[in-house]
Amino acid sequence: MDTSRQLRADAARNAERIQRAARKVWAEQGPDAPLEEIARRAGVGISTLYRRFPDKGVLARAALEQCLAEDLSPAQERALANPDPLLGFTMLIEAALALVAREHNTLTAARMSGSLTADVAAEFNEGLAVLAQRSQRSGLMRADLAPEDLPRFVVMLFSILWTMDAKTNGWRRYLAFLLDALTLDAANPLPPVAALLTRPRPENFPI
Repeated sequence: MDTSRQLRADAARNAERIQRAARKVWAEQGPDAPLEEIARRAGVGISTLYRRFPDKGVLARAALEQCLAEDLSPAQERALANPDPLLGFTMLIEAALALVAREHNTLTAARMSGSLTADVAAEFNEGLAVLAQRSQRSGLMRADLAPEDLPRFVVMLFSILWTMDAKTNGWRRYLAFLLDALTLDAANPLPPVAALLTRPRPENFPI
C-alpha cells in the first residue's frame, strides 16, 4: 500500500511539473513549442509526458485548469466575499484579464488543439453574474444590464489584449471605460439583448 501511494504521489508531482513547464515553455517559445522541450524542462522523459497527457490538447487544457485553480478561483472567492459588490466585480474582472494576459499562449495552445471550450469559463461567468446582481440591488450598477451582456463584455476586453504588450497593463484603461458605462445611468434605454448562441468558434477568433 505504501508503495502504491508513493507511485501515485510521484505521478501527481510529475503531472504538476509538466503542466508548469508547459506554461513556461509556451510563454517563452509560443504555443507551437515541441512537447519534447516541455518534457525536458519538467525533468521527465517524453514517454512520461505522453503517459500523463496523451496529446497536446489534453496537456493544454490541464495547464489552463491549473492556472485557473491557482489564480482565478481564489480571486473569485475573495471577490464574492467582498462587502462592496461593485469592488468585487472589478476585482474579479481584473484577475481574469491579468491571467489571460499572462497565459495568452497557454490559451492559444488550448484553442488551437480544440480543448478550449465554453465550460472553462462557466464558474467565472456565474461569479460575475452574482456580483453584478448584487451591485444592481445595491444601486451601484445600472439596472438594465442583462446577464447575457457579461460574457460579451469579457470577450470584448479579452480581445483588447491582443493589440498591446500584455506587460504594460494597458487593458486597465478599457476596463475603466467599461466600468464607467456600467455604473452610470444611461441617457436612453438600451436595445434588447440578443440571445447567447453556442456554436463552434471561428478559427480566426482572437481568444
